[in-house]
Amino acid sequence: MIAPEPPRIRAPRVLSIAGSDSSGGAGIQADIKTIAMLGGYAMTAVTAITAQNTVGVQGIVAIPPEMVAQQIASCVSDIGVDAVKIGMLHDEAVIAAVAAALESVAVPIVLDPVMIATSGAALIAPDAAAAMRELLFPEAALITPNIPELAALAGRSFNGTQAMIAAAEELAEASGAAVLAKGGHGEGETITDVLVIPGEAPLMFDHARIDTRHTHGTGCTLSSAIATLLGRGKTLPEAVRLGREFVFSAIAAAPGYGAGHGPLGHQAVRDRG
Repeated sequence: MIAPEPPRIRAPRVLSIAGSDSSGGAGIQADIKTIAMLGGYAMTAVTAITAQNTVGVQGIVAIPPEMVAQQIASCVSDIGVDAVKIGMLHDEAVIAAVAAALESVAVPIVLDPVMIATSGAALIAPDAAAAMRELLFPEAALITPNIPELAALAGRSFNGTQAMIAAAEELAEASGAAVLAKGGHGEGETITDVLVIPGEAPLMFDHARIDTRHTHGTGCTLSSAIATLLGRGKTLPEAVRLGREFVFSAIAAAPGYGAGHGPLGHQAVRDRG
């Protein structure tokens, strides 16, 4: 007699389109950990392979755009998808390939516009930034820039929360997407993140600045957490709130690895949803 199959657990299928971080702290690796810890099923389309650790990036090899698109198609056509997180896309060709591959995918897309390195160096060319604006921003449910990235998108520098809100509102109006402006690069003991949803009043999320060097992969973790929570049916404000809580818990549980900006403790965090 064949035993019946156990009841299936319906996990949201989350596709991460991003680069690989060999040290496991950011990129695809951080996304997989986050998605799994929040009860999702993680799939990936790798855009680049990096040799990196907590002190820097030692090498990078880009994946051909057609292979990136093929990875997306393989996942979507067989497994299906409930939400998408997009991380670093290094050039215009891969941006176009990703946009075309997602053209018929009608699920929430969370776009983390990885444009500026911690050192301040630009990570994508100006034509790539323009392609991202044109091809991906209008398809996103949420765009999650930090202050340097928001300033680059706005075409101006700014100081203070009100100026950050104004820039986020401009981006939301131009793209049609919601914008989560992350205030961690600002000054002061209190960090303010602002969620701007087109047609609604801005929502403010404040927290005390955390004194730690273990922040490698926080942006990747937050964006993939929000995508997973949206895939689970949370509203956007609730997904942002719970995603931020997840990041704070992961920072608190950081294992202390590495000589530089260490990774988060995803493995010690329980489901916050």
